[in-house]
Amino acid sequence: MANPLADDLDHILEHTEGLWEELRGNRIFLTGGTGFFGCWLLESFLWANERLHLGAAATVLTRDPASFRAKAAHLAENRAVTLPGGDVRSFAYPDGGFSHVIHAATDSAIVPSATEITSTIVEGTEHVLAFADHANCGKFLFTSSGAVYGMQPPEMSHMCEDSGGWPAPLHPSTPYGEAKRVAEAKCQAAQAADFETKIARCFAFVGPYMNLNVHFAIGNFLRDQMRGGPIIVKGDGRAVRSYLYASDLAIWLWTILFRGPSGRAYNVGSEDAISIGELARFIGSHVDPAVDVRIDGSPSSASGPRYVPSTERARGELALEQWVGLEEAVRKTRRWFVLTQPEGT
Repeated sequence: MANPLADDLDHILEHTEGLWEELRGNRIFLTGGTGFFGCWLLESFLWANERLHLGAAATVLTRDPASFRAKAAHLAENRAVTLPGGDVRSFAYPDGGFSHVIHAATDSAIVPSATEITSTIVEGTEHVLAFADHANCGKFLFTSSGAVYGMQPPEMSHMCEDSGGWPAPLHPSTPYGEAKRVAEAKCQAAQAADFETKIARCFAFVGPYMNLNVHFAIGNFLRDQMRGGPIIVKGDGRAVRSYLYASDLAIWLWTILFRGPSGRAYNVGSEDAISIGELARFIGSHVDPAVDVRIDGSPSSASGPRYVPSTERARGELALEQWVGLEEAVRKTRRWFVLTQPEGT
């Protein structure tokens, strides 16, 4: 069966082809390699590896190798991939050196408690940084989050990397954002070692491999649409988000790893803001078949919370763009789920 992501993977390679040479004959170590980010990084790595004849290899840390083989056998069984099992906080160091390390572990959707969030993010980052030093790593990428900024002020249309917001002490997202802040500081401190550290502050995304059944609105709306509706908005629909498609996400992450200056943080996301209510109505009316939309929350007088990045730094310094618009991103994502997981939607 042809890879249903072939067009997306060609798109990624088109925009990263000149970056891969430094991986020729080398090894990359990836944490979080079996989640949404990790699957896209691994898909695009293997696509480039085979088409550019890089002779590179990837070691992908996972808590459950057997589950990943069941989820994505074509990735797990590729001869360039090794799947050691282990916890990001305590895994045994693989033998040999690694030229590049990407620390993408810790999915905010599945960490069960504030204590576990802090432990996994902070202790995990410490352990991976120590391993990177041990493995003679040259370049290290940490996938952080826009949550490090705290609540976006309503008068701020887009948050830039120098925004100085503070998390609300009792807000549910605060432990995650605070832990990412601490982990970023540890990455910055690691610049004293012999490897470069780069930070990607990631916002909101859409694409194949995303989990449709956790607290991410766009995934829930697509799931509802594929089940025949209605699309249910649990709040009042006024919250504002923006969504970058997964193939663009992969381009941005690889570019930051290979070309970003050491110690530099970049927002990763889309600047095209849309309210959650507008997003629900868009998916309900523009995706065939059309379905009803139900907004459960009562309208409030306050404007909805925003979570939208400024990407001026990434655009200006690394020539990164949003190539895939929201309509195409939604269409591509739905098509992949229908093709690959028709009973799991």
